[in-house]
Amino acid sequence: MKIKPFAGVRPPKEFAAEVASRPYDVLNSVEAKAEAGEKSLLHIIKPEIDFDPIADEHSQPVYDKAVENFKLWQERGWLVQDDAEMYYVYAQTMDGRTQYGLVAAANVDDYMTGKIKKHELTRKDKEEDRMIHVRIQNANIEPVFFAYPDVDEMNQIVENIVKNQVPEYDFVAEDGFGHTFWAIRDADVNARITEIFAQIPALYVADGHHRTAAAALVGAEKRAANPNHTGAEEYNYFLAVIFPESQLKIIDYNRVVKDLNGLTAQEFLARLSESFDVVDMGTDIYKPNALHNFGMYLDGKWYSLTAKAGTYDDNDPIGVLDVTVLSNLVFDKILNLGDLRTSKRIDFVGGIRGLGELQKRVDSGEMVAAFALYPVTMRQIIDIADTGNIMPPKTTWFEPKLRSGLVIHKLS
Repeated sequence: MKIKPFAGVRPPKEFAAEVASRPYDVLNSVEAKAEAGEKSLLHIIKPEIDFDPIADEHSQPVYDKAVENFKLWQERGWLVQDDAEMYYVYAQTMDGRTQYGLVAAANVDDYMTGKIKKHELTRKDKEEDRMIHVRIQNANIEPVFFAYPDVDEMNQIVENIVKNQVPEYDFVAEDGFGHTFWAIRDADVNARITEIFAQIPALYVADGHHRTAAAALVGAEKRAANPNHTGAEEYNYFLAVIFPESQLKIIDYNRVVKDLNGLTAQEFLARLSESFDVVDMGTDIYKPNALHNFGMYLDGKWYSLTAKAGTYDDNDPIGVLDVTVLSNLVFDKILNLGDLRTSKRIDFVGGIRGLGELQKRVDSGEMVAAFALYPVTMRQIIDIADTGNIMPPKTTWFEPKLRSGLVIHKLS
């Protein structure tokens, strides 16, 4: 893999916690407006919040405001460019567990040729929306989230930096997640990191498929428009945080449905028993305990659903996924929901909200049933990406999310 160090644009230490924000796609505009302090990067990545009333995020005045704010933050000294190219280490702590990522500039060619592997489909409209932001700013304002197979030497380099260097930033955000950040200024260490990654056969998109596609496509556009292109230009690279596979944790991504396709609750349970061992677990929340075991909340009760042998294919990288099992045996066979990407009869709930959120949405009458899934593993994602397969929609939920604004990559 081809990666490089870069001269990041980032906040001075005293402003880091104020500038850094949650990513653009985990907050709606109202939430972002309420959360954004004076220096928050949200004014750059969701500039519609600076209008009263909140403006259309896809309108030209909002795009213009994004550019204006990025320039203003630099003029005010809230974002400052480093004077040398370097890699960075970014650590995130959640529930007592810390993961350490390398902040680097990833290569456009590696994405275009499939060496940076994806496991989700992207939508052209969402790609274009993200491309507009990269074009207008001539920068990758927010990073993408990659994984790579563990390399002992790389883990040792990161460990040495963490032990021996004072961090640039170290703060706990309002959501309780810790964020610590180091700059690697040793030129020899930076050079060795580049060499190590040159021996790694693939990187894997963990989170941010649309941002990854957009960043790579803008780089390709700039290449096509430059008659003197050499391949060394900064636009040939985009901002990524790359984590060792072993350190990442994926949490559950659950489902709620609005109706039972005309069936009563008892009829639905009877149909489920054709493909599952169904056990009434009472009123206490039931969390799935293994692959092919599901929790279901229906009519004030929780049930354990265990798929019967022969209803799934553990030798198929897609067939082994519980999202596939549930879709085949329940959403297609019984509920006839159709395309889950477009169906209005289903919604998806990230596990960060807890299983109590599933029960709440059913008890409110908004939904009729909820399904809790056992989380997929990083190894399953890699198997799918390596075989060229695509995961069903809403399969993975990575937490914690990368904080935006700790470092920005300019394309020139």
